[in-house]
Amino acid sequence: MISGKTTLIAHIGFPTESFKSPMIYNPWFEQKGIDAVVVPMGVKAEDYEQSFKSIFRFTNLRGALITMPHKVTTVGLVDEVTPAVRIAGACNAVLRRADGTLLGDQFDGAGFVRGVLRKGRQLKGARVLVSGSGGVGSAIAASLAAAEVGELALFDTRADSAEGLAQRLRDNYPALTVRTGSNDPHGYDVVVNATPLGMKDGDPLPFDVARISPECFVGEVVMKSEYTPFLRAAREKGCEVQVGTDMLFEMIPAYLEFFGFGTATPEELRSASTIAY
Repeated sequence: MISGKTTLIAHIGFPTESFKSPMIYNPWFEQKGIDAVVVPMGVKAEDYEQSFKSIFRFTNLRGALITMPHKVTTVGLVDEVTPAVRIAGACNAVLRRADGTLLGDQFDGAGFVRGVLRKGRQLKGARVLVSGSGGVGSAIAASLAAAEVGELALFDTRADSAEGLAQRLRDNYPALTVRTGSNDPHGYDVVVNATPLGMKDGDPLPFDVARISPECFVGEVVMKSEYTPFLRAAREKGCEVQVGTDMLFEMIPAYLEFFGFGTATPEELRSASTIAY
């Protein structure tokens, strides 16, 4: 039950139709007796800066979850950011502190990496290809670097985005081999789609699946369906895969701590979840 005392967490992005977080957080809040609610708020890119300032004037707002296409823009709208944000160049969580200042943090990459490791895959020394160097791709790349992968290849249709991310990685992880310019998945141990491809019917696949080895681990960030066309094609080749919502369940415990709501295990969150596709 939402009341006048309910604490709000905004979930800001566009479009909102694919948002899954409200169906994880809100059942868990209800189960735990926490008077809080995650509310989807659709904001287009051209309206974002003005809307962001207005939303954070709500007196009962604790903070916000930030998703596509606003994660990079948000870095310039908060008062302070964590090291994870500086490396990733993107922000997916904003906390309004007691003094009214805004702290930005980043949990996408940690959630993705935790999901891979939980499945028993080895990342240390692995060759990894990430397609997409926007907010989520940058965060995943930063966390993969922290997990001590051996080689990280980056691809983006905007070459300057991939090169900018590559330089930030080299600055912070000088021993890491970083490559850019190709999304050919042949020879990689882990391949990650961090682009929006798969959100719309008829989207092309982000990689040439024929070039992916059956031994390769394939990860996805798109959550429109549990198994996107890309993941279905990878599974047909025999690849182990990670669906987009796995990243959510792994990162939400960190979000809960960030917002001051305690913590939860991924298993607890899954049991409470009402996710539908």
